[in-house]
Amino acid sequence: MAKHRHLIKLLLCSISPIFLLLLLLLFFLLYRRLTLRNKHNHQARSIETAVYNTVYDSPDETEDLITFPGGEDLTASDILEAPGEVIGRSSYGTVYRACLRRTGSTVLLRFVRPTCIGSAQDIVPVVKTLASVRHGNLVPLKALYVGPRGEKLFVHPFYAAGTLAQFLRDGLVESQRWEITCKLSLGITKGLDCLHTGYSKPIIHGNIKTNNILLDENLEPRLSDFGLHLLLSPTSGQEMLEASALQGYKAPELMKIKDATKETDVYSLGVVLLEMLTQRDPIKILSLLHSKDLVFEREISEVFKGCGNGEGLLEFFRLAMDCCAPVPGLRPDVKSILKRLEEISRRL
Repeated sequence: MAKHRHLIKLLLCSISPIFLLLLLLLFFLLYRRLTLRNKHNHQARSIETAVYNTVYDSPDETEDLITFPGGEDLTASDILEAPGEVIGRSSYGTVYRACLRRTGSTVLLRFVRPTCIGSAQDIVPVVKTLASVRHGNLVPLKALYVGPRGEKLFVHPFYAAGTLAQFLRDGLVESQRWEITCKLSLGITKGLDCLHTGYSKPIIHGNIKTNNILLDENLEPRLSDFGLHLLLSPTSGQEMLEASALQGYKAPELMKIKDATKETDVYSLGVVLLEMLTQRDPIKILSLLHSKDLVFEREISEVFKGCGNGEGLLEFFRLAMDCCAPVPGLRPDVKSILKRLEEISRRL
């Protein structure tokens, strides 16, 4: 026994420091490889895995897939087995870009946590109303998946050009072209006009901001998330409103998201118009709202220097400021906004 212990000591003493370093390096590389693989698997995991790994407190529901125009060929397997990449998160859910394996097409999936949204029985009538809304400047709803644990997945088309927020933030030359600004503004307003006046009862968007405006390959804008606040629980709705306030899009009179109106939508639209004009963060815009017009004009002229349409810029600026009037009754309605934008665009 003593001989064995002596032999072990000799073996340990014979191991060189270099060998130990190599051994440690090998362990580190293996650990690093496993970490990267897990990270990749987390990002590219299927929607089904992402959804079912969520902790639920909601009662069980019957699994169902409700399809709408444009989504008739979808199946629950298509949606749940699609590899998804997270492109957005909020307090009430996660947005995925997912590739459908069977068709190869890409869709946008919005997963809303069961605790943040009503039961299928409560929300389906409202969802069907929202899904019936169709306009070239609105993001359509293709399908709604209701899972057995109360999970909800909203299926929308995917637009490769991203959001208006990204477009402005990236500082692309196109974002500083006056004709592009007019085109985007007209499209956004047309989409809002459809919501406010295109149906027997106005549909309030409730969360207009540049992150909720998607762009297609032709830079045609499409409003997304309209009416989502109608489906969320009161707590989640308030969290949405608080996020909007922190980002600078909330009308001053709006205290509860359930009280959103056409006028609060117009205020948010005005902030978006000013954001496109100044290429500034909305919070910075809010600080300038209380300053003299000259400050804003200097901001605008710096962005659109040399565009050769000073009169149009000034009229656009005045329109945006009217939309952001502190008193709701002083804000123009969407029809008036659209008319004024069309007059400005005709002078291009």
